[in-house]
Amino acid sequence: MSLNLRIFLAYFMILGVAAYLLLDVFMSELKPGMRQSTEDALVDMSNLLAEMVTREYIASPDDLRHLTADMDSFLQRSHKAKISSINKQTSDIRIYITDAKGTVKYDSARRDVGKDYSQWNDVYLTLRGQYGARSTKSDPDNEFSTVMHVAAPIKHKQQIIGVLTVAKPNVTVQPFIEMARTNIQKRGLSLVLLSLIAALTLSFWLTRSIRKLVKYADAIRCGQQIKVPALRETELAKLATAIDDMRRELEGKDYVEKYVHALTHELKSPVSAIKGASEILSPQMAAADQSRFIGNIQYEAQRIDEMINRLLALVTVEKQDALEKVERLDLIPVINQVISSKQTRAAKCSVTITSEMPSQLFISGDSFLLAQAIDNLLQNALDFSPEGGTISVKVSPGIQTSILIRDQGCGIPAYALDKIFQRFYSLPRPDSQKKSSGLGLCFVKQIAELHLGSIELDNNKEKGVCARLTLNLT
Repeated sequence: MSLNLRIFLAYFMILGVAAYLLLDVFMSELKPGMRQSTEDALVDMSNLLAEMVTREYIASPDDLRHLTADMDSFLQRSHKAKISSINKQTSDIRIYITDAKGTVKYDSARRDVGKDYSQWNDVYLTLRGQYGARSTKSDPDNEFSTVMHVAAPIKHKQQIIGVLTVAKPNVTVQPFIEMARTNIQKRGLSLVLLSLIAALTLSFWLTRSIRKLVKYADAIRCGQQIKVPALRETELAKLATAIDDMRRELEGKDYVEKYVHALTHELKSPVSAIKGASEILSPQMAAADQSRFIGNIQYEAQRIDEMINRLLALVTVEKQDALEKVERLDLIPVINQVISSKQTRAAKCSVTITSEMPSQLFISGDSFLLAQAIDNLLQNALDFSPEGGTISVKVSPGIQTSILIRDQGCGIPAYALDKIFQRFYSLPRPDSQKKSSGLGLCFVKQIAELHLGSIELDNNKEKGVCARLTLNLT
């Protein structure tokens, strides 16, 4: 299981459990809270009515005609009230009054007058000076048939002479409970969805730096030159730096070993040639032979010098993870300068260099390195171009800037196509059959990668080679 998924599941479970517990507590408290609110209103109502009916009850406890008329009018009244989305048309309040013995003297429902209510909690407790209330099922088999009864004492000269009870079915508040429950469930679902989004966002945010670090490690494994990622987390930033230091240490050791072997192998040939020529060369030798052997020694010495200089330049470029000097430059003058520097050599070989490019093309990069890369490609084209041949240089601007250099030489043999970018690998020049240092194209490749681009060499359909240098720092 990925770290991203683990963080997501852990955070979502924490939020989910917290939301569930919160909603569970809220839902469990919703119904009692609604009924407590209703009971509070009934307490006020029962005490108000008890005060209002006291005089009439003292005067004629068995004939409460005014209360009866008022209650009948009240129960017949049409309320036409809309509470939230619930319509309330009539009242379902019931009021009954008992005397000091608990006998019912008045009942707004007209069904229990004369009955003994002295053992009901609302009457029993109120007659003893306590708070009297009860909740009783009107239908023993129906749990929703409970009726709340709240009583208040009727007093005369500080003596309790009766009890007034206001009763209201709990089912009347059930629509409000259901409406609140539905709203809470909707909000709860929204909370869960928000928690899901928050968990996804958090897990993505927390693992972003780790993904950068993994990408960096994969790039190192593939041998790519890549910058150390900038990480905000101190610990991960230290880890990235440690990985980079370790990479540099390992690459340094491997780099030295590899180049020592390669350079030793490549130097064997010119050193052997110099040694052989120097051993044969003598004052008694004919002037023509002396000149030839001295020329061989000079050529091999120049080859060693060129190899070392190119190798040093390549080492400098290969050690860079990114360009050290980036400037906004016009690429066209850089290319024209390289072409101009090759015109003398081209004239000697009777080679024509043509160009097709815009008047100006601004990119970001290192002008010196770009000139070195183009110079290498153009020099290769000159080395392999036949007498009277043509070299074309074409620049194509766009999201990626492409520089195409085509020659009319013999092309690249099939066996060499996958080796031409290897260090010290070189093909013999057509005119002299001698090889170069084999570092030029490798140098060009490193420069292209520093400019986030690439270099490709392919044979033309007719003859010759097409070198495509692509740059992405536009």
